[in-house]
Amino acid sequence: MDARTYDTPGHTEPMRERFPALPANAVNWIAVWRRNYLVWRKLALASMFGNLADPMIYLFGLGFGLGLMVGHVDGVSYIAFLAAGTVPSSVMMSASFESMYSGFSRMHVQRTWEAIMHTPLTLGDIVLGEIVWAGSKAVLSGVAIMLVAGALGYASFPSMLFALPVIVLAGLAFASTAMIVTALAPSYDFFMFYQTLVLTPMLLLSGVFFPLSQLPPAAQLAAQLLPLAHAVDLIRSAMLARPLDDAALHVAVLAAYVVVPFCVSAVLFRRRMMR
Repeated sequence: MDARTYDTPGHTEPMRERFPALPANAVNWIAVWRRNYLVWRKLALASMFGNLADPMIYLFGLGFGLGLMVGHVDGVSYIAFLAAGTVPSSVMMSASFESMYSGFSRMHVQRTWEAIMHTPLTLGDIVLGEIVWAGSKAVLSGVAIMLVAGALGYASFPSMLFALPVIVLAGLAFASTAMIVTALAPSYDFFMFYQTLVLTPMLLLSGVFFPLSQLPPAAQLAAQLLPLAHAVDLIRSAMLARPLDDAALHVAVLAAYVVVPFCVSAVLFRRRMMR
């Protein structure tokens, strides 16, 4: 029996017709990922430069400029502290922008998703493929910045290698969360609300530029609900070779931000695409 069908007494129905928001199987999403990769590689250099320019400006502008006044933070130079925070923040921005702007273009403007849905792939396969693709681009951005920090002596080797799986998980978490916004967006302008009301506050409240201990207790508690704060703690401890007591909790929170938003966005896309 085909993996996308199931039998009941007197009735057989393709699962993709009854549950179109679910992936048909564990590998179909690869076709969507590969399709996006083949398009992206034609403009890979320009895309990589665009993703790296903004975080590099933050790293060197604030790191060398503000770092001269701040000196050391938590026992390390401010630029080393900032470099470890810039990696997850770059992952967040890259994954979110790819899920929102590029994903919206393929879904709404170019109608690529509609064409793909005439193949054996389900809507769930497409959403999962888009999330993994956005996460993949975010991994490239995060790893590139981490390598620059390591080459300049602002990250410890080989402990910074433990940040690699965290970068992957964080990329998927931010890509999955941004997919909800894409599913609700009527136009590109809608994404400005997410950037202004979610991404920017998360960037400032998650320990990227200064320790969370400097925030009021209520703000520290609120930060623990944000995925970026958990990504920052995990990646910073790896890059600076520091022990971390609550690593399992941080990983669990990031994993929840992968799974729950994916399920929500898949249902929202089903309502949008099937009406």
